[in-house]
Amino acid sequence: MSDDASPLVTAAWSFGVLVVFLLLWQYGPGWIGMPEFVLPPLTRVAEEAVRIWHTERLLWHAGITALEVVIGFVLGSAMGALIGYALGVSPRVEAILSPYLLALQIAPKVAFAPLFVMWLGYTIYPKILVAVLIVFFPVLINVLSAMRAMDSDMINLARSFSATRMQVFRMVEYPTTLPSLFSGLRIASTLAVIGVVVGELVGGNMGLGFMLVFFEGQGNTAAVFVVIGALTVIGIIAYYAVVLAERKVLHYLPSAQRRMN
Repeated sequence: MSDDASPLVTAAWSFGVLVVFLLLWQYGPGWIGMPEFVLPPLTRVAEEAVRIWHTERLLWHAGITALEVVIGFVLGSAMGALIGYALGVSPRVEAILSPYLLALQIAPKVAFAPLFVMWLGYTIYPKILVAVLIVFFPVLINVLSAMRAMDSDMINLARSFSATRMQVFRMVEYPTTLPSLFSGLRIASTLAVIGVVVGELVGGNMGLGFMLVFFEGQGNTAAVFVVIGALTVIGIIAYYAVVLAERKVLHYLPSAQRRMN
């Protein structure tokens, strides 16, 4: 019975924290005399959300940003996973490419955003490229670390049965590294949102990042909070989409082991 009640108690406490937070947001600024342009109350933000929804095409801009996030996440994750596995399979390739990958990793990713805008103009492509660049490294590092930590006894056992190099990868290395891969994907799903927003802030004429700049120029703090909320929703959806895919793919692992990875 305690096992059934525990999730309910946790959910109740979590809901209570949310209620307290919303109440403090609504009444706290007035209690301490904070101006509305610094921190507007919750009702003011809700009113602005309704206005933006009807007059500023909030859903359309959110859809553009969500599309850029999905494309950037998929491309960056695929590149990170492929290169991570390639480096893990071939130590010689890793030795050749590691200095260049390290240099690219150290370079601040957001600094590339203006360059991408200069190359590709005010389109969705610079935002996607920034997202790809930011997403790429967490996935790459997680996969490569898992490949390096591979149990050599398992590989030797597979080779003792005359398994080819591709069979060793497909039957031993790839399944073993899946938990680490999904750990990188969870991180990458939130970083993709950051990458897209950075690109839209630097050079955008559509998307939620563009709306942030637009409302900031107007000094409309409530509208800025609305856009931040929309970005948060996109990030949460992206994260839990990865979690759902992880549960489907790694259903054979205990939940505790998935959380540890």
